[in-house]
Amino acid sequence: MNLHLNSAPLNEQHLKKVLKEIQSGEQVWTKENELLLIPSMVKYIGSTDAELRDQIIYSTFLKVIVEKKLEPAVLSNLLDSCLSENLLYKGIGEKESDSVFTRSFTTLLITLILYRDNEDHFLSEMKVSEVKEHLIAYINRENDLRGFVSGKGWAHSIAHVADAFEELIKNKYIGHADHRDILNALWNKALVSDSVYLHDEEERILIPLLELLHNGLEIQEIEGLINNIPMELKKQKELLEEENYWFLYANCKKFLKSFYIKLNQHPTYSMLQKSLEDCLSEI
Repeated sequence: MNLHLNSAPLNEQHLKKVLKEIQSGEQVWTKENELLLIPSMVKYIGSTDAELRDQIIYSTFLKVIVEKKLEPAVLSNLLDSCLSENLLYKGIGEKESDSVFTRSFTTLLITLILYRDNEDHFLSEMKVSEVKEHLIAYINRENDLRGFVSGKGWAHSIAHVADAFEELIKNKYIGHADHRDILNALWNKALVSDSVYLHDEEERILIPLLELLHNGLEIQEIEGLINNIPMELKKQKELLEEENYWFLYANCKKFLKSFYIKLNQHPTYSMLQKSLEDCLSEI
């Protein structure tokens, strides 16, 4: 299946109408209509119409992928499109522009494809490694950290890419050699100084961090990062503008507190919880 992303057969309103009819049962998803619908859904994956983007396009992708209505070959092709400059990296580096919706909802689509692969194993080891490299490159370069955008709905780029990392970590081809790279990418985005996270981004980042621990990441790897926070904050206080320093400080405290509370459900990590407690007392 070839995805022609530069020209969509359906416009936004027509696409919304057809997908609503599929959701309501007035129409059914068929192999024939997916050739028309998928390129249109990809074309408008970052629409500023929150209903179309979130409740209709994403929800339809969720349904047809989880229910295995899309073949592995289609999903592999779709994944290649997701990793392109037109989708995952569209407008990368911009702040407060509408391109964030395309990037953010592309990572959700990648999450769904990785979920299916974890069930059906159709992606090669090389392709999974490529996805890892792209997700790390993307999260490192994402500067638009907004959560909910008035009039346009959820952007939530960091929360959404955290979901993608969670599914990636579960993949059979992701091993110990990959864990530190993923850990550092997630950690660096939890402790940012550009703005304060307002919509539980730190809790979403913690989900893949815990998945790393469950999959064999050494506790000492995270303990070392926690123990370094007080010194790093002192260093950054000298380097950052005052407002940005307090953004960083607020994000640190929120992240550490959320991590501490999350570990109440995991008594095997009591030593890690003690490190978090000590760090919070020190800062």
